[in-house]
Amino acid sequence: MNGTQSRRKKLLKLLESTDTVISGSDLSKHFGVSRQVIVQDIAILKAEDNKILSTNRGYLLEKPSSEHISRVFKLSHNDHEMKIELYSIVDLGATVKDVFISHRAYGVIKVELNISSRRDVDNFLFDIESGISKPLKKLTENYHYHTICAKNKSILLEVEQAMDNLGFLVK
Repeated sequence: MNGTQSRRKKLLKLLESTDTVISGSDLSKHFGVSRQVIVQDIAILKAEDNKILSTNRGYLLEKPSSEHISRVFKLSHNDHEMKIELYSIVDLGATVKDVFISHRAYGVIKVELNISSRRDVDNFLFDIESGISKPLKKLTENYHYHTICAKNKSILLEVEQAMDNLGFLVK
């Protein structure tokens, strides 16, 4: 095994050992390589069927859990209501796993989010508001989908009710 393979193996072990997101910068410092090398290592590990989630805050190994169930919700709201939407979901104890749109020309465009707390919401919205990126829903006149994960069906029903009460749920 060469040094590159050894580093990837250690990188995977490190991701397996934690339930928190690790930034690319932290990984590059830990392994003494550039952040770009970490990005390449992650891409190769993903190609080898490792379930590594790339978020706006770093990397996380997706661990199978029989404790969580998920459901996709179709939603629509303006930019100023993103915080209300996301806070409402995480306050009910659910996680916003991803956001995706169905674009007429490009097809489905999907991004992993893994937002499960108000702090995650604030970090995500900071990135959006600072101009790093624009919400995907801009491409589809505010229509978008979220995969929501929760410990049980009753939480998903509460999320559905909350989104409906706020007028965000598209039926």
